[in-house]
Amino acid sequence: MTQQELFNEFLSLLAEAQRQVIDFIAFLRQRYAVVKPASQSSDIDLINDSFIGMWSDRQDLADSTAWLCGVRENEWSKSHD
Repeated sequence: MTQQELFNEFLSLLAEAQRQVIDFIAFLRQRYAVVKPASQSSDIDLINDSFIGMWSDRQDLADSTAWLCGVRENEWSKSHD
C-alpha cells in the first residue's frame, strides 16, 4: 500500500475513527520514542561550582537523616491537629 493509498483510506474513515487513528499514532510515537543520551559536557567545573556544597555550613544538616525525620514529624503532626 502506498502512502497515498493509506492516506486515502484514512480520509475515507468517519471523523471519530480518524481521531482514533491520530490518537493511536501519538501513542505509538510516545511509546517508541528514541531516547537521546544526555550530552556529555566537559565545560562543567563541579569542583568550583557555587551550587555544589552550598549548604555545607548548615549545622542542622550535618545529620541529614535526623533533619529529615524532624521535618517529617513536624509537618505530619501539623496535618493531624
